[in-house]
Amino acid sequence: MSVVKKEERYTIYDIYTLPEGERAELIDGQIYDMAPPSRSHQKLLHFFDRTIGNYIQAKQGTCEIYPAPFAVFLKNDGQNYVEPDISVICDPSKLDEKGCHGAPDWILEIVSPGSRQMDYYKKLFLYHMAGVREYWVVDPAKKLITVYHFEQDTMTEYSFGETVPIGIYPDFSIKVAL
Repeated sequence: MSVVKKEERYTIYDIYTLPEGERAELIDGQIYDMAPPSRSHQKLLHFFDRTIGNYIQAKQGTCEIYPAPFAVFLKNDGQNYVEPDISVICDPSKLDEKGCHGAPDWILEIVSPGSRQMDYYKKLFLYHMAGVREYWVVDPAKKLITVYHFEQDTMTEYSFGETVPIGIYPDFSIKVAL
């Protein structure tokens, strides 16, 4: 469940000083708790990680895929830190041992009951403004994938079972049949 902790401004320092095992994201200086993922969430995460990773490896691609938990510092302003379910980064200069500094090329978020508003609204706006090229909201409850191609300013919805083309890879598509 995503809940704003307090009405004060937080920084990356506050994220790094959270108690051991507690996960949260920082958006515009506000901390949002992250609930542990469900088994079905993890199953989808593994499916996407494996499918995308296998494609990149087979094509000898230069992009790298990182499943959560993986730190993404979107604005490099000390007030925005997220852990997308899947981050695909094609610019190696954005990567260091702490995570990704700047916008990944492609982000997937798998909706949980408590993350619905975050994934469909708050993160949608944040990722668009940060320069993410493609954003997928994977909703297991609705069996729906909403694809935002920010460079083309388009949004398309696909049902599980349909073939979903990937914008950053014109010769690659994914069919979710879980």
